[in-house]
Amino acid sequence: MRLQPKLLSAQRKTDTMRNKPRIKEIYVADISFEVVEEDIRKLFSVCGTVRAIHMLNDPRSGQFSGRAYVRMATDAETRDAINTLDGALLINRCIRVCAAREKQIPEPITEAETSRPRRRRQPKGRRKN
Repeated sequence: MRLQPKLLSAQRKTDTMRNKPRIKEIYVADISFEVVEEDIRKLFSVCGTVRAIHMLNDPRSGQFSGRAYVRMATDAETRDAINTLDGALLINRCIRVCAAREKQIPEPITEAETSRPRRRRQPKGRRKN
């Protein structure tokens, strides 16, 4: 019978931390339009140190769109903020807080896709004889 050595508690923690995906940013939605960056910073500072806040603006009007990204100092603070502040009330609106998805990088277009001949479309309407 072969005995396996016991893992130290520090080794167990690092093994479990490797399996968990790191959350880099928090996505916050349904924010009131009267909110300023300082209001968001105060709310999220309850859960830890806020590194950065990026408030999204509407490209056409330039007005705040009610969405923001928040970056916390550590992964534990990020998870705590998501669990604690989801559904919290911020200036008379319940905000939604979740982990931000990774930005998807589009695949480059190959030459084979751009050089194929275009198919001619059938004309619409009656045929002329």
